[in-house]
Amino acid sequence: MSGSSRIPGVSGTYHNVYLDARGRLREKYADSASLEARFMLMAAAGKTQEELLRDAALYVTAEVLRRYEDMLARRKSGEPLAYVTGAWNFCGLPLIISPDVLIPRVDTEPLAEAAIARARNIPGCRALDLCTGSGCVALAIASKAPGSQVTMADIDAAALRVAKRNARGLKLLVNAVKADVLSPPPAALGLYDIITCIPPYIPTGEIASLDAEVRDHEPLKALDGGPDGMDFYRALARHWPPALKPDGVMMLEIGAGMLKRVRGLFTDFTTAEVITDSGGVERVLIMTPRR
Repeated sequence: MSGSSRIPGVSGTYHNVYLDARGRLREKYADSASLEARFMLMAAAGKTQEELLRDAALYVTAEVLRRYEDMLARRKSGEPLAYVTGAWNFCGLPLIISPDVLIPRVDTEPLAEAAIARARNIPGCRALDLCTGSGCVALAIASKAPGSQVTMADIDAAALRVAKRNARGLKLLVNAVKADVLSPPPAALGLYDIITCIPPYIPTGEIASLDAEVRDHEPLKALDGGPDGMDFYRALARHWPPALKPDGVMMLEIGAGMLKRVRGLFTDFTTAEVITDSGGVERVLIMTPRR
C-alpha cells in the first residue's frame, strides 16, 4: 500500500475495510449497512462494483482511506448517502447529486416512465421538465426516448449547474433554461408535447416534521410548497397551459392526498390517467387540454 499508513477506524484490504465499515454502520443503518458501505467505498476509490470485487484482496491507499473515513463520519451524522457519495441512480441512469438538488426518489420513476412512453410515440417530441433539479426526469426522457427535444428548466442556478453536469456526463444533448414556475413562461420557450414537473408540495407547517435526513439536508426551496403545499400547482394551472400544444399532456407529481385539490385547479383539462407509486399513493396526475 500505500498500506503502511493507517486511519483510525478503517484499514487493510478493500474486503477488510468494507467489512469493518459495514459493522460500524449497522448500529444506525441495520437494514442498509452492507449496501451503503459498498457504495461509499466505490465512491471513495472511484471504482465500479465489478472493480471493487476484483480488487478485494488489494490494500486500500491512505488517500482512499481518508476519503472513506470522511464519508463514514458524514453518513453516521445523518447526512443522506446520495450527498455523501455525490451520486445516485434514477431509471438506470447514474447521476451526480449535490445538496443543491433533491435526491431522486423511486416514487418519481413512474412519472419519468409515463413521459418516456408517450415521447416514444411522438416523432421529434418536445418535452419540458419544470423544477428540473438534478435533471433526472428530463434526462431519463432524453436517454430512453431518442430523438426527443428535451428542455430542463429551473429557477435555481445551482440546480441547473448540476443538471447540466449530468447531461454532459451522460452525453445527452438537452437544453437548459432558467425559468420560474411561479411566473408566466418566457415566450422563447415555445410549445411542448409534454410538460413534466415535480414542484415543491410540502406545506410549510409540515417541514419541521419531516424525517431529519430530508429536513436538515435537502434544499428547502425544493420542498416548501407554501402554507397548504399548493402554491406551485396554482401557478402551473394559471401560467403554463399556454406552453402546451393543443394535443399535449401535463404530467405532475403530486403529494399524498392532493389529487382532488390539484385536479380542481386545471379546469380546462381532462384527467387522462392517475398513477400510484409503489406504496399505493396517487403520485402522478396526467392531464390533457379540453377540446
